[in-house]
Amino acid sequence: MPQTIERATSHRRTGMSGTGGTTPPYGPHPPRRWPTPPLSPAPVRRPVPCREEDPELWFAESPTVLEQAKALCTTCPLRDACLAGALDRAEPWGVWGGEIFDRGVVIARKRPRGRPRKVTAA
Repeated sequence: MPQTIERATSHRRTGMSGTGGTTPPYGPHPPRRWPTPPLSPAPVRRPVPCREEDPELWFAESPTVLEQAKALCTTCPLRDACLAGALDRAEPWGVWGGEIFDRGVVIARKRPRGRPRKVTAA
């Protein structure tokens, strides 16, 4: 009768436990946990009027519509930065930072199209 050879069915060495002993896998002491910094509340973002309203409002031809855009800019939290950026870039036209630009220059008011009014001499 032929002799049967028993083969080990596991890749583990005999005499070793499968868990690695009695100590946890990270050593005798648990890992150190650093204290988490307190969370600060997220900044409240106020809506920016030029992103909420119709963009054509800031590039209109009508002086009254441009005045409406200027009025909306008064409550904008980015007004100063917007105006400074427009001045640096020499924006050719539109309302930027609550001011009207025409050919890269800030103007007080836009005049309507057409012939100027006749000034009567007194």
